[in-house]
Parts: sequence; C-alpha cells; structure tokens
Amino acid sequence: MDFQIASSSHAPRFCVECSDQEASVFCEQCDEDFCEVCHAMLHRTGTRSKHTARKVEIHSSNKESKNAIDAMSLVDTEPYREGQRVATLDLVDGTIIQGNGSTFGQWMEKRAKYVPLRLDAQERRLLRLLDAALNVSEYTDKIDILTYANKTRRMVTQIRDLCSIIAGLLVSGNYKQGRQLFSSSSFKENETFFQQVFEVGRRHKIMNPEKMRSNYGKLMYMLMDSVTHDVEDALGFSCTIPIKTVFDFLKERGGLALLHDDLIALATREVSSEFKTREQVNAEVDRKRRAIQALSEKYANEHISADDITRCLASLSDNHAYLKANRDPCDRMLKYLTKFFDPSKPEDGYSLAIVAGRHGHRLTHSHSNQYAYVHQSLSLWREIVNDMFMLWSLSDDDLLSPNTYRLTNTGQGLHRLQPCRNIGTAMNKILNRAQKKCGSWVGSSAIHLGDRDVPNAFMFIDKYNQVARILSPIVNTLDRIDEIAEDPDTLEYIEELYGSVDGCRKDILHDFFTSGFDGSGSDNYFDAGSCIDGRLTSAWNWCSLIEKKKFFPIFLLTGFIGFDGGEWN
Repeated sequence: MDFQIASSSHAPRFCVECSDQEASVFCEQCDEDFCEVCHAMLHRTGTRSKHTARKVEIHSSNKESKNAIDAMSLVDTEPYREGQRVATLDLVDGTIIQGNGSTFGQWMEKRAKYVPLRLDAQERRLLRLLDAALNVSEYTDKIDILTYANKTRRMVTQIRDLCSIIAGLLVSGNYKQGRQLFSSSSFKENETFFQQVFEVGRRHKIMNPEKMRSNYGKLMYMLMDSVTHDVEDALGFSCTIPIKTVFDFLKERGGLALLHDDLIALATREVSSEFKTREQVNAEVDRKRRAIQALSEKYANEHISADDITRCLASLSDNHAYLKANRDPCDRMLKYLTKFFDPSKPEDGYSLAIVAGRHGHRLTHSHSNQYAYVHQSLSLWREIVNDMFMLWSLSDDDLLSPNTYRLTNTGQGLHRLQPCRNIGTAMNKILNRAQKKCGSWVGSSAIHLGDRDVPNAFMFIDKYNQVARILSPIVNTLDRIDEIAEDPDTLEYIEELYGSVDGCRKDILHDFFTSGFDGSGSDNYFDAGSCIDGRLTSAWNWCSLIEKKKFFPIFLLTGFIGFDGGEWN
C-alpha cells in the first residue's frame, strides 16, 4: 500500500513486499523499495544476493503521523475478504479435515504418527530418575561457555557424570535392579537403558509442555552434543532413539486397523462440560468409556493386549485435550474479532487503524488492513498449534541431526545457532496453507529460524508454546465478564466505565487488536515488526504491560493470575 499525498513531498515510502513498514533500502536491480527485513529475506540467496542496494532516508513517524492518517482516507483500500476454499471442509471435534476423499481413519492414522505414547508405570519411574538427575546437572553451565579448553572432552565428562547420577539414583531406589544393571557392566553395555531414559523425558515433554521447563533444555542440548561423531565415539554408545508414537506402537503389533474403526472418534474425543448439564456430561463420559471397552475387546490379540489398546486410545485422547486447551483459544479469539468488528466499516471510537510512531505502534495499517492482519495472525497461530505435535517431532529431528551449531551472542546471552531444515520446510507449508485460506496477506512473510532471533528448533518450539499462554487468560476474562456482572455493584462499576458489558469486551479487544499486533516489542524490525515471529513478540509485549491497562481490574475480578501460570507481578 503506497500512501500518495498530493499536498506533501515528504510522504513516507512503504515496503513493496509487506506494505506496512517504511522503506529503508532501495534495490537498484529490482527498482523497488524494501524494509530491512523483507530485503534481507528476498535477497539472501541466488542471483538476487548479488544485487546492489542503497539506504533510503526514513521520515520521522511522529512528524508525518498526521499526514499518514489523512492519506489513509484518500487511499482506496480494498476491504478484507476471506479467500474462497478450494475444497469442501468437514469439522470433526474442532479439527478441520479436507473433504477430498480422505477418511477420518486416514486422518487419524496420519496424526497418530506424531502423537507420543502415554507413559506406563515403569516409564514414569524412569522419568523421575531423569528429572532428579537433571535438577542437579550443570551441563549447559559447563558447556555453553567461551573457553579454549577441549570442548569434546568437557561434553563427554558431563554426559558420563549425568549417566552416573542416574545410575546412582536407580541403585538407591531399587538396589536389586541397579545391581543387576551396573554391578559389572559399563555404560556402553547399558546403552539400551540410557536410551530409554532419555527417550521417556523427550516423550513426556511433548505431551506436557508445561512440565520440565528448564530441565528439558539441558536434556536436549546434552543429546544434541551426544550425536556428534567425536562425542559418540568417545562415549562408546548412542544416547538417542526415536520417540515412541501411537502409530509405531500399533504398527509393530499389527493393530493399525484400530485407527480406522468407526468408534475411534467417540473413544478419543474430549468431553467438554461447557453449556451442558451434569447428566449430559456423565452420559458422554459413559459413551466414551463403552466405546473404549468395545475397541479394546475387539482388537485385543496375542500381539497386543486390551490394556495396550486402552493406552493408545488414551494417548490420542490426550492429543485432543491438548488441542482443546491450546487451539480453541485461537478459535474463540477469531470469533470475538468477527463478532465485534466489521472488516470494512470501522465503528466510531473502535477503528483498528494504527500509525507508526503513535502510542508505541511500529506499523502503519488502515482499519481493513489491520483487521486482516489480526485475522491472519490468529489463523496462522491456529494452524501452528494444530500441528504442534508434528512440529515438535520435526524439531527433535533437527536438534538431534548431525548438523553442527555455533555458540553465538544473540543479544540475549550465548545461544546455539543451528539450521532448522525440517521445521523450516513444515513452517513454509503451514504459512502457505494459512495464506491460501485467508486469500491475501498483510505484512512480511519472513520466518526466522536458525538465526539470532530464533537460534534453533528448541527456541522455536518454546516460542510457539506461548500462544495458548497469551490467548487463554484473555479469552477466559472475556467469557467471564457476564458472570461477574451478575453482582449489582460490579455491574454498576462496568456500566460506569464502559457503558455496558459488551462495551467492556470491545474496549479490551480493541486495545489487544491494535496494541498487541502493532510490531512493538523490540527496537528493530527483525526482532519484532510484521514478520511471522514478530507478531508473537508484539502480543507478548502487550501482555507484559497488562497491569497498566485501565481494564486490568476486570482481569483480576475474573480470576486472572498471570500469562505464565503464576502471579501477574
């Protein structure tokens, strides 16, 4: 979107690619203006990398903000329209399935390839051993430092120390088993045991993202080092095996037919209590229990027991519970956006238009473009969360690949920069899918992976696990305003400040959709801005300022305790 102002020769020039950031680079071969982020993305490889560019003077946003606002009224901006979908879509338990001939069983089989198998009792004991050992380990403190000492020797020493701690804890907790494993055997001879312990930790983390917040990083960085040829040769054994999934477990035992049974949807669905009576919830729970029992009896044989089938169904049900807790807030926020805001006609006092330099905004959008920008960002987050188990599996492959990393100061301390080829390919497919569904795209399409902003696959997963932590408390507050308004004094307070309950909701949403999607959160357009990762940075920056908002008392009244599961202060 190029703002043309006939009365002024100082109109800001915007990037031809993202259209929402002022141009700072002019490419002489392309004969186009770009912002710094888009120029770097488009000219990083191929013949374009040889293009010559020169800096473009950026006008002061504060001086030109008024002109920019006036220009918005002169530009004939096309209202946002959601693109037509090329295939019929079916909705199963909140999950969209392409209606191009694929069955629910095929969809379930594809998803089961990335759903981790729920831990059994023995594996939970191994998990406790690993967690306790990681609590006292100082692996990253000893390895990720700048020193001239032999790094391979330090890695081997620390990995052996961790294995020794695990062995000692096992002996202290179960002397008979510990003696059997370690009395006369080396670490190499117990390779299978250590592989199982480390695999259990990785599998548990995927199923419980809120657990092992610091220990998981130690574990993955240790395993990342263990797969290098020098370290593995010095250790004498491998620490890694593939993560156990429902698909692999059933395939080994010839039980894949279970995933194509008509009862699988009922046996794995998430039972929700929203807008239902206790009798209705109990009836759904009973139907699910009977479906699980019927499938267990039908497919149990000499290769797979009824308990194993129940465990697989529980694992798939865990995945649906994860989607409900993490994907549904995106859907709810999209519904609030479409309910309270019109994409083409802004309501007085509730226009979503933002201008760089005003109120901390770092992007310039008209109302329709900002509506599209918010809608697209929420839709993209939904797609990412929907495929999070797949992305987590790919990140595991990237981290444990033989690709070397380099320790670099990213401005937030020393981090491991490593290529993320699997995650990068998957993210480009997800982004392309989201762009096709939305029909058009506002802002930059740059995805930061393996650079100073998102150094490795571990950081990528940690970043997008924040989506539900950001949106869930906001959605919970919006949903519970009616509940707190049942108190006459609270209702009087809301009506005095906001006019009505819906007015209170609109004020919260308006502030979030403008200040939470404005490119803020950093002092440059690589860390924030309108790039794919910058959108999440802006939303998290809004969360960090929640106590300064005038509606913060409403959040507290609805039970808000923080965006990260702890106290807000």
